[in-house]
Amino acid sequence: MDKFYALLKKEMRPAMGCTEPAASALAGAKATELLGMIPSSVEVSTSRDMVKNAMGVGLPNCELKGIQAAVALGACGGSVEKGLSILSKIEETQLALAKDLSVKLTIQENIPALYISVTAHKDAHLAVAVISGEHDRFSHLEIDGTVLLDLPVDNCTTPLEGLDENIIKSASLSDIVTYAASAEAEVLVLMLEAKETNMAIALHAIQNQYGLSVGKIAGEDLHADPKSLAEAFSLASSLAAAASDARMAGCPLPVIINSGSGNQGITLTVPLAVVARYLHSSDEKLAKALVVSELVGLSLTARKDRLSALCGAFTAAIGCACGLVYLLDGDIAVMDRAINTMIGNLTGIICDGAKMTCALKIYSCVEAACLACKLAFRGFSPGSESGIVGKDSLESMGFLSRLSHEGMAETDKTILSIMLGKQK
Repeated sequence: MDKFYALLKKEMRPAMGCTEPAASALAGAKATELLGMIPSSVEVSTSRDMVKNAMGVGLPNCELKGIQAAVALGACGGSVEKGLSILSKIEETQLALAKDLSVKLTIQENIPALYISVTAHKDAHLAVAVISGEHDRFSHLEIDGTVLLDLPVDNCTTPLEGLDENIIKSASLSDIVTYAASAEAEVLVLMLEAKETNMAIALHAIQNQYGLSVGKIAGEDLHADPKSLAEAFSLASSLAAAASDARMAGCPLPVIINSGSGNQGITLTVPLAVVARYLHSSDEKLAKALVVSELVGLSLTARKDRLSALCGAFTAAIGCACGLVYLLDGDIAVMDRAINTMIGNLTGIICDGAKMTCALKIYSCVEAACLACKLAFRGFSPGSESGIVGKDSLESMGFLSRLSHEGMAETDKTILSIMLGKQK
């Protein structure tokens, strides 16, 4: 298995509903599995980013919201084997038990952004399950004081788990495009399966009403078969937003994720599928464009925290722009210009949790990606005289990483303070 394929296969997996609640439910289910019985009470210790990303998002197959509800659902009957699709089916008994379960929540400082610890109690017994670093990575397991597993909370320890930092972070655009051009059949199949899954929820959302109906309303005057590239771009934005409308409302359809995020997975796939259909691109061409899109998205995630104050739809849309350039037969120089334009345009979009307005951000980000492509093919992009834009895309991505890590930590705290304040 080649290294890029191993990374793609690890990162592109199905998830039901938003991934932070899914990870929370998974931790709850694991704690109950260790305990061997439904707990009488649960304690949750987690990061502000986990709370922020679960607070306003609908959970699949029920009316509940929030991290405590997700943990309770997992603890009261969730199946660990289902992974991030753990909320794909919820029994009535499970829902009733979850509503009655006492779940105490503590927000902890000085831990990774992606971290949740669940302690389940029953009589004199307790079990602990910790997920950190990745949404389905157990880093600590404990039953009645006996430690079963203890890994670093934010350092991946196997070669596969370390690929995103060690391989993709150092990959150049040339490396990615060269890999895509010669990708093996199994890689292309993975891409097309992701496209089919994510397009299914997008098309479903256009026919139904979810959340703010951003995608449905934005696309209501567009042809299902676009008559021009400009219309194809508009339809790409509306369908991507529609998929997010449905996902954030708890639609019980799966999404193939990227970087642990369904919204990023949608942004990296749906627009390319729409434009490829207009262009009558072959499945092979579309699949290779998707490889570029997905890997650029992963490379940007490797430069920032998976959960941060910087909106993931924005960084995913940079990958989308590169994939669109590939579909339209542009070269690396065109991609470089598109990346600089995106960073000069939308850097600073905040992440204020997973909720219905994510669809608005996805729509805006995909629109920006399409504009970046148009400008890039005409030879236009901002240069290093423009704010945080670098002399080329590599330098710009470095500045973006610095902004994410150095510049937005306090912003993240302020966002959650506002969100929690509204709950009071």
